[in-house]
Amino acid sequence: MIEVEQLSKIYGTTQAIRDVTFNVEKGEILGFLGPNGAGKTTTMQILAGFLPATSGTARIAGYDVHEQSMAVRQRIGYLPETPPLYPDMTVEGFLHFVARIKGVAAGDRSKRVDLAVARCGLSERRKTLIRKLSKGFRQRVGIAQAIVHDPPVIILDEPTVGLDPRQIIEVRNLIKSLAGEHTIVLSTHILPEVNMTCSQVAIIKRGQVVATDKIENLMGRLTGGMGYEVEVEADVAGLEASLGSLFENIPGVKSIELLSREHLPENRYKWRMTAEPGTEPGRIIASRVVKAGLGLCELHRVQASLEDVFLELTMEDAKTPETEAEADVRDIQTPEPDMQDSEPPENTPPE
Repeated sequence: MIEVEQLSKIYGTTQAIRDVTFNVEKGEILGFLGPNGAGKTTTMQILAGFLPATSGTARIAGYDVHEQSMAVRQRIGYLPETPPLYPDMTVEGFLHFVARIKGVAAGDRSKRVDLAVARCGLSERRKTLIRKLSKGFRQRVGIAQAIVHDPPVIILDEPTVGLDPRQIIEVRNLIKSLAGEHTIVLSTHILPEVNMTCSQVAIIKRGQVVATDKIENLMGRLTGGMGYEVEVEADVAGLEASLGSLFENIPGVKSIELLSREHLPENRYKWRMTAEPGTEPGRIIASRVVKAGLGLCELHRVQASLEDVFLELTMEDAKTPETEAEADVRDIQTPEPDMQDSEPPENTPPE
């Protein structure tokens, strides 16, 4: 449904993105991850038809974003980081206006607006002026305008930024409910959102995609994959040093790390061990603890988290400032591409 190949964007002498490549199958939700300034917003704006790429190609539903821009815009719903809303219109009036400029047939507009209102939980707010809505409800209106024409592809740029925890959960559930019927690209740097919502991820660093795969595959492939945490109890001075040798040369164990004792009871120690892919050394670990005469308090398997993967792939960017090109783009409050040159009719009544 979405095919991006060798996409690049240059601002003067600054390259915002370089050779970005990824694909999204129909009905999937792709989490587009990266630190601030990595190139997420630039990529989203190119896909939405707002910015031209310097080189490379992007196709949505089989249409080239550059060569067939209007056909692409008819098939996408786009929510920028700042929702493109007209605050002096009612929710219902605004959605009727959006449906009209997006080419929804007059006979279908009321049905499409009603469906968008219902799916986004706006039924009790449909007659309310948008300027009187909370940020969470404005975000819902932003999503409603993106889906009111029933597009096959939805592009969401930081859809939960600035929301409180309850609003985040509500918007997250809404996005998940759209999967299957719609193909979604969700740009964010909030990792729990991706874990809870997306089926696969693409991670971008300094304008380049450094990994793209299903979440579970990335967690298994990077950061060593699966490991174990073992907690033992013993009245032995200098136990850290003596146990360092206890866990050496266990088949399948790649590394051993002593964890902080800050929240452990007295005489308790905890280690984390990284296992080789396809191995399960847990039984040997337990056996060695017991044979050493130590108390085995806890032993459990742990899986690398998406946060571990993200940090491993983007650690260099932790101290990298936002590029000038990306900063310039983020300073632009971009409206929906189809609405850039449109002015709302005064006091537009619902149709």
